[in-house]
Amino acid sequence: MTDIDKQLFEAAEAVRARAYAPYSNFHVGAAVLADDGNIYAGCNVENAAYPVGNCAEPSAIAAMLAGGAKRIKRVYVTGPGSEPVTPCGGCRQRLREFADLDVTVISHGVEGEPLHATLGELLPHSFGPEFLDQNN
Repeated sequence: MTDIDKQLFEAAEAVRARAYAPYSNFHVGAAVLADDGNIYAGCNVENAAYPVGNCAEPSAIAAMLAGGAKRIKRVYVTGPGSEPVTPCGGCRQRLREFADLDVTVISHGVEGEPLHATLGELLPHSFGPEFLDQNN
C-alpha cells in the first residue's frame, strides 16, 4: 500500500466509525485526495425517510468543496465484510462530476482485499459535464 493510499484508508476508516447507520447497520467511509493535496472524508448518514439519507462519497465531496478544492485525484471507500464496497450507481455519477475517468477508486471491504479500478471502469460510457459544455 502506498503512503497516500494508507492515509486515504486511515481517513476513510476514521470517519466510517462515525457513520450514522441505525437502519442498515452498514457503515461506510470515503476519503478523497483533492487537487489541493488535502484529504477529505465523509461517512454515510441514514434517515428514517430513506431517500433523504446520504452516502459516504457525496459527504466526502461536500467536505472537499467546503474546503475549497475542486477536483478529485484518488478515492478510497471502506465498509464492512470481505467483498469490495464499491460506490453505488448514484455515487459513481457524483464522483464523475469531480473526477476524471482515469482516477483510481479503491473499494475495500476491510476484512478482504481492496479492489482498484478506474472511475471509467466503474462507470463505462458515462455522461459527464463536458457533454453540457456550451462551447462545443
